[in-house]
Amino acid sequence: MSVVLATWTLAGFLSWPAMEYLVHGILAHRLRTFVSPLHHEHHVDEHAVFTSARAWMPAATLLWAMLSVALGAASSAAFVGGLLAGFLRYERVHWRIHFREPRNDRERLLRLHHLAHHYRDARMYHGVTTRLFDRLLGTLPADHEAAYASVAGRPLLVARASQPGVGLAGRT
Repeated sequence: MSVVLATWTLAGFLSWPAMEYLVHGILAHRLRTFVSPLHHEHHVDEHAVFTSARAWMPAATLLWAMLSVALGAASSAAFVGGLLAGFLRYERVHWRIHFREPRNDRERLLRLHHLAHHYRDARMYHGVTTRLFDRLLGTLPADHEAAYASVAGRPLLVARASQPGVGLAGRT
């Protein structure tokens, strides 16, 4: 892989947290777009943690096509590939938040942050892999420590046998 393509891949990966906030915080919650009903499923059933490929594949393809006009097909593919790697990291972090004990202080903090979104205020706490954009865009309330304390004792979910991803149960 050339240095240019590696740079585009890294740029895509590092862009994921902004995309995560855009999709979750703005498109799913603030604006009530086509993303909202897809995301609402997760608020109704926390076991529904994985995003369907029917949702992200068309979006990734469209993004690649639009970027290809400006960047060329290879650079666009590298950027979108990096973005998808960030998305897969998000999916794993999100799954761990709901189904696994945190392995370190960072995972513990992200778990509390996400559970505060579910159980305290769905209009706040939009970041899953980072709290950065919640801090920058005003969706991390001043009393977030109290919210975290109130959700700290929530139990982990138990994977259902029919749930996609249940095979991950033995992995950490």
